[in-house]
Amino acid sequence: MSDEFPPSSPSHSRRPADEGTLVTVTTDAATLWTATHAERARLADDLAGLTAAQWATPSLCGDWTVEEVVAHLTAAASIGRWRWIASMLGARFDPAVHNARRLAEHRGATPAETLERFRAVVTSTVAPTGHTAAWLGEVVVHGEDVRRPLGIAYTPPITTTTPVAEFFASRDFTVAGKTLSRGLRLQAADGPFATGDGPLVTGPTLALVMALAGRETHLDGLDGPGVATLRERTSRK
Repeated sequence: MSDEFPPSSPSHSRRPADEGTLVTVTTDAATLWTATHAERARLADDLAGLTAAQWATPSLCGDWTVEEVVAHLTAAASIGRWRWIASMLGARFDPAVHNARRLAEHRGATPAETLERFRAVVTSTVAPTGHTAAWLGEVVVHGEDVRRPLGIAYTPPITTTTPVAEFFASRDFTVAGKTLSRGLRLQAADGPFATGDGPLVTGPTLALVMALAGRETHLDGLDGPGVATLRERTSRK
């Protein structure tokens, strides 16, 4: 498993599709970790003060509740390469079993304790691999997984979502983004992200990220002749 970022320059500038302000996106690991820490801190602040019922709200991520997603994020920020390999071996390489065990390990006795444990790893740079954009994507996607059902409106900076979109579209790793987007032209309307050839799918970068992560809920925020194909593929995922 390579630790290299998908082929691209460490920094690139491009105008968004609407010909707005020139956006410079930096993809070096240090910048991506800084963005990851900022997204974790923002999410922790957004979830402070939730009621017990809100913590039990179903998220957009499978059968997990809001609290379970937060525990999963804590686990993801707490497990390095060798411990991850050992955990996957113990789970017989079943990601669902691995995730369930690590989630249970990092979930607190109460939602408040679960949040406290998450706050403790906000500045962690621990990860199973060196794919830093993937771990930034983890908190961007799961942050939206819990915010949207809770009615919390938040859009990460374009400089945060763009490298995540680029990574997701370049390979099937944490999500099946390359498979979902094959043969389509994805183009952000609010930022510089653009990739692929074929029927166009366009819209906000965050919606494209969520679509690449297989979230059907965000397809309604996208336009273009390629959306129907993306929707059909997502429904089969």
